[in-house]
Amino acid sequence: MFSLVAFASVKTFILALLVVAVCVATASAQTTPVPTQKLPTLREKVEVTATRLPEDPNKVPAPIQVINSDELGERGTLDLRSALGLATGVEVAPGGDAGPASAVPDFWGLKEFDAFLLVVDGVPRGGAFNPGLTSLDLNDVERIEVLRGPASVTYGATSFVGALHVQHQDAATKGRTLNMHGGSFGSGGGAFSTPLPLGGRWASRLTLNGERVGFNDDRTAYRRGHGLWRVSRKPTERRVWFDADMNWLDQDPASPRARSGATLSPLSPVDANYHPAGAFVNDHRLTGSGGFDREIGGTQWFTTGSVSHDRVDLLRGFLTVLDEVPNNAHGVREKINLTDVYADSHVAWKLPRSARLVLGGDYLHGAGKAKGADFNYTVPLSGAQAVRADVPPQLDVTIDDKRNLFGGYGLLEWNPLDRLRFDVGLRLNVAHESRRDADPGAGRDDSSSRTDTHLGASIGAIYTVWQHDQDGARFFVDYRDTFKPASIDFGIGESLGGKQILDPETSRSVDGGIKGNFLNRRLELEATGFFMDFSNLVTATSVHGVPALINAGESRFKGFETEGSVYLRSDVVARATYSFHDATFTDFVQDFGGVPTQLAGKRLEMSAHHLAAVGLYYTPERGFLGGVTMNYTGSRFLDKRNGALAEGFATVGVNAGYRTPRWEVRADALNLGDRRDPVAQSEFGDAQYYLMTNRRVDVSLTLHF
Repeated sequence: MFSLVAFASVKTFILALLVVAVCVATASAQTTPVPTQKLPTLREKVEVTATRLPEDPNKVPAPIQVINSDELGERGTLDLRSALGLATGVEVAPGGDAGPASAVPDFWGLKEFDAFLLVVDGVPRGGAFNPGLTSLDLNDVERIEVLRGPASVTYGATSFVGALHVQHQDAATKGRTLNMHGGSFGSGGGAFSTPLPLGGRWASRLTLNGERVGFNDDRTAYRRGHGLWRVSRKPTERRVWFDADMNWLDQDPASPRARSGATLSPLSPVDANYHPAGAFVNDHRLTGSGGFDREIGGTQWFTTGSVSHDRVDLLRGFLTVLDEVPNNAHGVREKINLTDVYADSHVAWKLPRSARLVLGGDYLHGAGKAKGADFNYTVPLSGAQAVRADVPPQLDVTIDDKRNLFGGYGLLEWNPLDRLRFDVGLRLNVAHESRRDADPGAGRDDSSSRTDTHLGASIGAIYTVWQHDQDGARFFVDYRDTFKPASIDFGIGESLGGKQILDPETSRSVDGGIKGNFLNRRLELEATGFFMDFSNLVTATSVHGVPALINAGESRFKGFETEGSVYLRSDVVARATYSFHDATFTDFVQDFGGVPTQLAGKRLEMSAHHLAAVGLYYTPERGFLGGVTMNYTGSRFLDKRNGALAEGFATVGVNAGYRTPRWEVRADALNLGDRRDPVAQSEFGDAQYYLMTNRRVDVSLTLHF
């Protein structure tokens, strides 16, 4: 149940913040004559995630939010959680099984590492397998587009509950930026972005950065080196572009905390680390992409291609017995090589009677090969000392998986009236997968393959009910039928769950609501509701003590989301969001201790009913700046049987600094209350949970020249 005390505290905080906002607005009105009052300078927002074509997000029949570089700078973005701290209906858990540099986003009440689509500079990141969040870098970002609900039919790596599109600054962007920062737990680093002159009509931009981020958890940190070089021919009717992206990430992983019964066990300390000595989760990725745009008559032709290679090397372990007994932990040594090839080509042209048609096709190839071995070792429950484990020298357990995903799609935009727009899309998906699992020691060598074909569809409409100059209010509704091959995380025991290749996930969803701008765009409001039936959700389980993945039958997601932003002056903005998510199983039988249990009516684990966020920022072009953000996550069950309820919690972040047009110095503090609540469930450690990261303070200096 939702904590009334926590809800009351959230309401009190929101009311207090609104009172402050009103006072600021009133004071501004009293001290500045209305005719000379400074109006907000608002950047035009553009999205390409919903239709692949640049459009105003307010005119698209989908719940989509664009966070531009100015907003990211105002909040002192440090990671994905802080970047999306005020995004509607989104909650981000830092860390997780992929390491402390990763994150686990929550859309529509579903907190899964593979249920959303991650796109970076027009290319799906993670390709045919899982979103590559550990290689995501937020330096020199131009905007982040947040689409709630299933991804557009124009993307082959389909998602069910949301899409994130991170767009870095264009190759032709002028100006240089140097950032240096340092903070808690020995953290520090720097980033430099600059144009690189090329001959003729070519332009390029280079971003280089390196950092070390430490944590209070024992033996937990990560070190990252990243480089992005963007090249394009200067804007013409024949644009050509190339990107080269290199990410070098070495991580010392944290351990999740064990649960005993309905609560986290006191035998498992908050910052205990149960990994064997020298544990690491390293991820080295190299991506090359390119494409061209052509305008031929009234037709636009867009083509994109990308090749990515990702090498993951890891040594880690998890507690298996909550007791001081021999071999109470299980470890794995594994090397995983992933190769993704992506290609998309589509044309768009205007048709008579205010219509536009997009036709295209894409191909996604994924090849993954894992070699590993597992072992048992003994670790003290305090987790204070790293213990040496007898790691097998030979990695003889292998997983070899290949995926080929083909898609053809069409999207029609039609405006039969000035105030009415329809979007109709169709997508034909053909997915072929082959897999081989071999374990010579167990005498196992299994192979299987399958091909799935699915015709997906979407239809949406948006109607402008009121329009005056820049202001307007629009109602929209959207239906989507979505398909996605089941996820695979290359855990060396996951195929023991029964099927080598799980059934594909499918969903049917409806969402709709109202969004608008008022008071000369000083006020932005949005309210949406959604309903989705989901089949074959991939979920984690344990088979013979080994982590595995299974399909979870039928589930249902419903709820509503609201947000409002008020621009009190050109340099003062207040924003508040609230979401109610109800994610439940409708037909799913899982075995618990040899007893088949029907979970219909139970809430999905780690899915909070209530999410809220409030922020107030003062960011003048010159002078002192500051802001405060509060994020609230409601109570959620830690287990599928809904026997372990975790209370809701709130985190507060503040920042302050001073800026001029040439430089800025600031301090950003996160999680001031030092809350260590469970935020993400481990898929490798049974009944174990990653906690909110410690309070931290970072100081930075940024130069523009």
